Amino acid sequence: MKLIAALVLAALPAAALAQNAAPAAPAQAAAKVSIDTPIEQLIANEKAKAVLDARIPGLSSHPMLDQFKAMTLKQLQPMSGGQLTDAMVDAVAADLGK
Repeated sequence: MKLIAALVLAALPAAALAQNAAPAAPAQAAAKVSIDTPIEQLIANEKAKAVLDARIPGLSSHPMLDQFKAMTLKQLQPMSGGQLTDAMVDAVAADLGK
């Protein structure tokens, strides 16, 4: 039991260092967003948020955002009851691709 605890404790500093060394990846990912990017990441990106606000008004301030922010637009679409149309998603995709 003590051996397992020692192994877990020994692994913690390496995990902490790995977490601190990772900020470059999200910065690169933020520059390349698409409709396959989670909504919360789109909202965190100024340009992508502007696209969402223009093409899907109210999405970034929706009262239930916390419940679907980890989803992509394509994942949210079937649950939207037809309010998030193919045309809207296609328009967002085109704008994000620019």
